[in-house]
Amino acid sequence: MNRFSILLLLGLMPFAALAQNTTPEAATAPATAAPVAAAPAAPTVSVEQAYRREFALLEAQKRELTARIAEIRQQTESRQSRLEGEIAALENRVFSERAEAETATEDLTRIEQAAFALAENAGFIDATLDQARSTLAGFGNESLSADDFAARDELAKLQGMFDQGIAQLQTLGEIRRDAGAFFLADGTEVQGQIVRYGNIAAFGVSEQGSGALVPAGGGRFRLWKDPAVESAQALAQNQVPAILKTYLFENANTAVLDPEDKTFVNEMKKGGPIGYIILLLGLSAGILVVLRALFLQRAGASIQSIMDGVAQSVRAHRIDDAIAVAKRFKGSAARVVTATLRNLDRDREHLEDIVSESILHESTHLNRFGAYILMIAAVAPLLGLLGTVTGMIQTFDVITEFGTSDPKLLSGGIATALVTTMQGLIVAIPALLFGSLLNGWAESIKDDMEKSALKVVNLYQDVRAGAPSRNAA
Repeated sequence: MNRFSILLLLGLMPFAALAQNTTPEAATAPATAAPVAAAPAAPTVSVEQAYRREFALLEAQKRELTARIAEIRQQTESRQSRLEGEIAALENRVFSERAEAETATEDLTRIEQAAFALAENAGFIDATLDQARSTLAGFGNESLSADDFAARDELAKLQGMFDQGIAQLQTLGEIRRDAGAFFLADGTEVQGQIVRYGNIAAFGVSEQGSGALVPAGGGRFRLWKDPAVESAQALAQNQVPAILKTYLFENANTAVLDPEDKTFVNEMKKGGPIGYIILLLGLSAGILVVLRALFLQRAGASIQSIMDGVAQSVRAHRIDDAIAVAKRFKGSAARVVTATLRNLDRDREHLEDIVSESILHESTHLNRFGAYILMIAAVAPLLGLLGTVTGMIQTFDVITEFGTSDPKLLSGGIATALVTTMQGLIVAIPALLFGSLLNGWAESIKDDMEKSALKVVNLYQDVRAGAPSRNAA
C-alpha cells in the first residue's frame, strides 16, 4: 500500500464513524418518543493514533530505505574500487605490452638494418671482386676468374684479391723494356724500343726519334711534343737520369690529344653564332667611334679658324666680307657663324634666338652615330648573357644525356657560356667609354659654337657703337 492510499484511508475514517453514530431512523424520530434501550457503543478511532501509527510505519520504511541506500552505496563504492583496480591493472598491462612492442620493434629494426648491411656488404664485396677481376684482366692476369678462386669463401677471396693486386703493382712498378712500334710527331710509325715506367709513363727509343710517349688509342703510343730524348735514352740504357721528363697518363687505351693553342681567333670561335654577332657589333661600334671622332675633330678645329677670319672683317665693319670668309669653311660651326652674321642687324634677343635655333639644328649633325654607339654598348652585355644561358642549357642537355663522367663533353657548353659574356663586356666597356667621351666632346663643341656666335655679336655691337655707319665691301 502506498502513501497516497494510506492518507486517503485516514481521511475517510472520521466520516465512517459519523455515519455509524447517526442513522436515518434516529434523525426522523419524534422528540417525545419513549426511550429505548441503548445499543452497545462502537469503538472510536483516534485520528492522532492513526497518524502516529502511520508515522511510525513511515519511519520504519525510512529506516529500511536508508539502510538499503547505505548498503547499495557501499556495494557501489566497493564495486567502483574493484573496477578502478582492474582498470589500473589493465593500464599497467597495456603500458607493459606497449613497451614490449616498442622493444620488439626496435629489435626488428636493428635486425633489418643488420640484414641490409650484410646484403650491402655482400654486394660491395662482389662489386669489389668484379672490379679487381676486370682490372687484373686488363694486364693479362686471369687468376681471379679461376674455378678454385670461385670455390673459396669471402675472406679467402678478399685475401687472394689483395695478394694478386700487390703482386701486379710490384710488376707494374718495374721498368720494362720491350720491342715495339710507336708513332713520331708527324704520324710516321717506326720500330724501336718501348720503355715502360710502371703503368703511368712510357718512353720510345728509335733511330728516327726518341722521347716521352703518350697514348694514341688502342694501346698504341706516339711521341709527345715536348722533347725528352735524354730521359728516354738513359732509361733504355738502364740508367736513371737526374731529371726525368715524362708524361703521366692514366689509361694507355685512351688517346691523348695535343692541347689546343690558345689564340685570339680560337677563343673567339668558342662563342658560337652569338659570339660572332657580338664581334660584328663591336666592329660596327669601332667604325662609328672613329667616324664620329673624325667628324668632331674637323668640327672643333674649324671654330678657331673661322673666328680668326671673321673677326677682322667684323672689326672693319665689313659684314659681307665676314660672311664670305665663313662660307669658305664647311661644317656646323661655319653654318652657325654665317647665320649669326646674316642677322647682326636684328635686336639682341631675336639674334640670340636665331643663334640657339642654329645650334639646335646643327646638334643633329654633331650627335650623329652617338645613339648607335651607346645602343651597342647596352645590347652587347645582353647578348653575352644570352650566350651564357644558351651555353648552360647546352651543358645541362649533355649532362642529361651522357652524365658527368667525361668533362670534355661539357667543355663546349661551358666555353660558350663564358666566352660570350667576355665578348659582350669587351665590346660594351670601350663602346660605353668612347661613346660617353664623344658625347662630352660634342657638347663642348656646341658650347664653343655658342660662344663664337655670341663673340661675333658682341664684337659687332662694339664696332657699331664706335662706328654707326655700315660699309659694305
